Parts: sequence; C-alpha cells; structure tokens
Amino acid sequence: MQERHNNRRLYFEELALTSSEFYLKYINKFKKIDNNLKILEIGCGEGGNLLPFAEKGCFVAGMDLSETKINAGNEYFAALNFDCDLVCCDFFDYKSAHKFDIIIIHDVIEHIPSDKKQEFMRLTITLLESDGIIFIAFPPWQMPFGGHQQICRSIISTIPFIHLLPLQFYTAILRLSGENDDCIKELLSIREAKMSIEKFEKLYKFVGLRCVDRTIWFINPHYKQKFGLMPRKQNNIISHLPYIRNYFTTSCFYVLQM
Repeated sequence: MQERHNNRRLYFEELALTSSEFYLKYINKFKKIDNNLKILEIGCGEGGNLLPFAEKGCFVAGMDLSETKINAGNEYFAALNFDCDLVCCDFFDYKSAHKFDIIIIHDVIEHIPSDKKQEFMRLTITLLESDGIIFIAFPPWQMPFGGHQQICRSIISTIPFIHLLPLQFYTAILRLSGENDDCIKELLSIREAKMSIEKFEKLYKFVGLRCVDRTIWFINPHYKQKFGLMPRKQNNIISHLPYIRNYFTTSCFYVLQM
C-alpha cells in the first residue's frame, strides 16, 4: 500500500495538481470554465479534483460514501478559504436543488455493481443541465492494476495482472498473502463490477448519451504525481483494437453529452 492511501492530505493535494494540469484543461476544451458554472463530482473522496474548479470561482459540490473523507474534505476546503458542498451519502439517495453544468465521475464507474450501472448513468443524467457535459475517467479492468490490487498491504500490491486469475485462485492467493477480509471484499467487488472500454461504450449509448470526445492513455496523467512518469496517449493503432487495447491502457477519458 502506498503512502497516499494513508496520508489523505497528500492524496488530496496530488489530485488537485493532476486536476489542475489535466482534467480542468481537458474539460475546458468542451465547456469554458468560469465562475458561472456548477460542478458536481460523484465519488469525490476528499474533493481534490474539485479544488481547481473552486479556484476558478465555480460552485463545487461532491458526494461520497465515506464520512471520514467528506469530513476531511470540508476541513481542507475551509482551511483554503473555499466554499464547497460535500455530503456523505449513497449516490442513489443523492438529492440536489441544482442542475450541474459539469459532472465529474473519476475512477468510480468501475466500482458500481454491474446490475446498477444503467441506473447510475440514468440518475447522473437527471442532474445534468441540458447543455451540460459529463467527464468520466476510469482504468479498464484488464490493465496491469485494473483490479486495484495496489490497495493491498502484501506483495500482491506490486504484482500486475494478478487480478485476471480465475476467481478461486485469486481469492486463495489474497487469503494466503494475509490480506484482511475488508480488503478482499473490496477487491472482489471490483472484480464483479469490472469495466472495459467496450462495456462502457455500450453502456453510455444504451442510456442515450453521445460521446463528444474520447482520449485513451498509455500512461495515466495521474501517474505524473504518483510515480513521476510523464503522461502519454495511447498509440492510435492500439486504441482502435477492441479488447486488446484494454490491456495496454491505464486510463480512459470521455466527455459525454445528452
């Protein structure tokens, strides 16, 4: 497990830097960022991704299941003298008096149970202004650490592709490595909810959204802060090879619109 999984203030700051350098600039190509916009992040954690938008004068809101993360996020924003509307709740119970110009769903869709993904996307649409956009980023399940095994405390955290083993073998290895029940439960839930590029594109089309832009990354922009690696877009040929591209892609950016 990396330090950022324990030091949440560090993680907040790293996300804010990545969001400022990459997410905000990317979104700005399709929706001019100014102080008239309302931004929502679903699964916001402490809200690091939202900070650069708050600095631009936007109204920022977020929700997350973790009360600890929401409380910390409210503290971080208050210390920086920025307003925010971060609440702890299940997204399926989330209520807002606002419609949003931009909705951010960063590294979340791959955690939503398979049988709830359509409902999740439909509820997202109800929160979107008619001319608003949805920014979604996620790692394909088949990529080296698509199982999120980096959250493990054992050597499993360093082993790429291990999550692709048959379920019984994978579960047995996690137990033999000493991972606790909560960690194993989380990893197996991600396995059940796994998301590929092909599944996602089928999903957003099914609920009536259209793709304004897709950018596939060989080296995830967030890896600049995490590992000191320079972001790199996926090779154009590989990015158009169904199924194969999932194994060599560490993040996918989508801008969707109604």
